[in-house]
Amino acid sequence: MNNEKLPGSTEKRESLNGLRELAAEQHEATSENRERESTRESKAERLENARRETLEAVAKAEKENRKETEQSEPSPAERRKGPISKQEREKAFAKTMDEVQSHMSAPSRTFSKIIHNKAVEKTSEVVGNSVARPNAILSGAVCSFVLVLITYLVARAYGYQLSGTETIAAFGLGWVVGLVYDYFRLLIIGKDR
Repeated sequence: MNNEKLPGSTEKRESLNGLRELAAEQHEATSENRERESTRESKAERLENARRETLEAVAKAEKENRKETEQSEPSPAERRKGPISKQEREKAFAKTMDEVQSHMSAPSRTFSKIIHNKAVEKTSEVVGNSVARPNAILSGAVCSFVLVLITYLVARAYGYQLSGTETIAAFGLGWVVGLVYDYFRLLIIGKDR
């Protein structure tokens, strides 16, 4: 039997050919979609690769920058490894004094420069550590107050006139007592505050 002679077979052939064409079109559309997706994926992959390379380049640049910074200027912890030298202390002191004095008025700045002169500071330290000890000054003031008060009350009761040296003499006596107290305290305890 011949397929052409059967009634419906032409229709079947045409529908079969139509299905084949439809399948071919679907196949082409699917392959185009795959190509587009692969192109999209390759674009996405290229973008991801570009991002990755950029991040790596930035990280590398930061590392090099850190190395240059570390090599050019040591950190404060590295600078403090050993004891601070006298030159470093003097340099830091001068820098701090310049900074502080820049915020002062002209008369205050002049006074500050005078009292922070090395000779004045050394003299002040020597006097403060020997003659002008806090305990000696305190005991001199207390002794002066008490002795002059007693002397004044006695002189007033008996009609004597005070000469004015009583205060200085009482202060000197109290000052000597304060120095002796400091000396013995230092011998017993063995340390200065």
